[in-house]
Amino acid sequence: MAVSAAVKQASKRIVDYPECTVEVISTRSWLSQFWTNPIPHVVAYLTSLLPILTWIHRYIVVPQGMSYAHIATLPPEYGLYSAVVGVFIYCIFATSKDVSIGPTAVMSLTVANVIAYVQSEHPGKWDNPTIATAAALIMGFVVLGIGLLRIGWLVEFIPVPAVSGFTTGCAITIVAAEMPGLLGITGFDNRAVTYHVMVNTLKGLPRIKLDAAWGLPGLVALYAIRELSTRAAKKWPQRARLFFFVNVFRNAFVILVMTIAAFLYCRKRADTEGDYPIQILKSIPPGLQHVGLPRVNGAIASALAPQLPVATVILCLEHIAISKTLGRMNGYKINPNQELVASGVANTVGACFGAYPCSGSFCRSALASRSGMRSPLGGIFTSLVVIVALYGLTSAFYWIPNSALCAIIIHAIAGLVASPDQVFRYWRISPLEFFIWVATVVATIFVSIQAGVYTSVFASLCLLLLRIAHPRSSFLGKVSLESESGTGNQKDTRDVFVPMKENSVLNYRIKVVPPAPGVLVYRFEESYLYPNCSIANSELVDYVKENMRRGNSRGVVVPLRDRRWNDNGPRHSSEHEQALNQQKPRLHAIVLDFSSVSHVDTTATQALIDIRTEIEDWIEYPVEFHFATILSPWIRRALVAGGFGYGTPYSKFPREVAAVIPHKMLENRLPQGDETSSQSSVEDIETGAVKVQAQLMESDAELRTWEPLLPEDTPFFHLDLQSAVRAAESGLDRVTKFDHKDSEGV
Repeated sequence: MAVSAAVKQASKRIVDYPECTVEVISTRSWLSQFWTNPIPHVVAYLTSLLPILTWIHRYIVVPQGMSYAHIATLPPEYGLYSAVVGVFIYCIFATSKDVSIGPTAVMSLTVANVIAYVQSEHPGKWDNPTIATAAALIMGFVVLGIGLLRIGWLVEFIPVPAVSGFTTGCAITIVAAEMPGLLGITGFDNRAVTYHVMVNTLKGLPRIKLDAAWGLPGLVALYAIRELSTRAAKKWPQRARLFFFVNVFRNAFVILVMTIAAFLYCRKRADTEGDYPIQILKSIPPGLQHVGLPRVNGAIASALAPQLPVATVILCLEHIAISKTLGRMNGYKINPNQELVASGVANTVGACFGAYPCSGSFCRSALASRSGMRSPLGGIFTSLVVIVALYGLTSAFYWIPNSALCAIIIHAIAGLVASPDQVFRYWRISPLEFFIWVATVVATIFVSIQAGVYTSVFASLCLLLLRIAHPRSSFLGKVSLESESGTGNQKDTRDVFVPMKENSVLNYRIKVVPPAPGVLVYRFEESYLYPNCSIANSELVDYVKENMRRGNSRGVVVPLRDRRWNDNGPRHSSEHEQALNQQKPRLHAIVLDFSSVSHVDTTATQALIDIRTEIEDWIEYPVEFHFATILSPWIRRALVAGGFGYGTPYSKFPREVAAVIPHKMLENRLPQGDETSSQSSVEDIETGAVKVQAQLMESDAELRTWEPLLPEDTPFFHLDLQSAVRAAESGLDRVTKFDHKDSEGV
């Protein structure tokens, strides 16, 4: 026992364990959350991987589907392969009932860029479908890994305006790329930079071909049917469901009419090479023609590597954004990590059936939601419909005009462009996020979609770091509120503390009363961490030096032999300057409102110690530091470790908790002054004057006892701001007496 005690004492001396101990949260409390029975967590984790088990017994479904294969510069059948496998696999693992996974415009455009990059770096080495299926397999494994490791929260670092800006930029890019096909204009690369495509399209207007006779009427018909059916549903609400299905089938109707028109016009107008006056799909191989493992090896993986990170980010962003939006609209929550698992499995398995990377489609998902889909099982019906089309209707696809498909894509994608009122709301809510939206759209249109992704991610992270590093903070004053109670003419009065600055949320006619002279109330509006602690240091210290009286032993001007090397104050003092200094109040206490602080780290704790040290060196006596509304026991633990909360002078504690140079090598200068001046002289709400009632049960008798609400060994930690200010102002009488003695020369 003696040896154990000696070792314990020696260990405490080595780590400089404080003699004045306060009970704080222990490290064991933090570790205990990890030492639990793992079996329920394992079962819950495995169950979460198959959400189908929770809803398979109560499904109702309406199927739907669409294809965007030609945007990805792939034959049309590859889009059908993606629609078959993706929706079938997704429904087994999904947590969203509305999301329809499959080929999407944004993902197809991304795949087109990946294919273009690989073909430019390795021309002719692989065909386009091989590159696309290899990308699907690799991206599927990556997304699956992110979901299984439950790190999908990384996607949350990109805010909604950035996602909207990227979606808007991609939508404009797709519309620009499909417009030449709608008009039959050729002679340039419609997968080039967006603004180049726009300029070349305008230059090519005199070269419009006969394809426009199918594309333009089809586009007009799509918008006309949507507008008329929507207005009719409002005018005749009893037939709203009928008009809804008319609106739903507008794509099929337009394709059917345009296909019949193309067949009637082109069937006898083929030239010697088998070409027709307009571009049509022609032959599509029936069935699943490309089932098998994708051709993935080190060479193709290396060729894809530069493009896969941004493509994976796009896949995750698009899918999570759509599933969250539809879940919020329909009153349920999705599991982002499980959604990534579902997407990863769908892409991995789909690659074995010839599918290219797929994601959640906003248009098809919104359609499924409005159609009344009740569970993810709708994907199975969609898959069955596409399989029937693959095996029985491919011959009917022969005469579909390419310009009609372009019209359908333009019509569907144009709705993804953010409306002016939505963009204006971004400006009203957060101007900085509005500029992120603008920058993302501009980068996508004038550079590339990869640049749009990088811009949105980088700008969002910079904005987050900027807000952490430069948080809002303010000095507070008091406003008294008075209201009539419900009984009689009694009035209830209470004080609230608000920022003492202009452009606040208060009525400009309301006067904010500062706290008593000698007391400062300061509020942080962000967690107090290493990136932003220097801001609070500068604000507090500068405010004290500008508005509080300097120590009497030095006066206004410090002699050159005594001043610090960086003290650039005046060399000569005057009676006027001395008089101005004497008119300033003596600082007694600083109240720090921690109601918005959820974390405090070592650097920030050291910054608080530095604030205290610099202020007390300036005024030459100890100052009380009160803390209000501490939210976490870890914050209390950190402050106690820094010597705060005790109600005793800081000279009892070390000045360094995060020293780069060991503090024993530095001179430990202690301030000289009345060390007892920082003792609280009034009982606070937390220290025992007002106590909460605790009820203890012993046998059948009920015993009542009174316990302090907060621990009594840290009287400078307070439950709320009002009690903290009241405790800080309670010691002003001692400061007044000290000033009186000082004026008499005592």
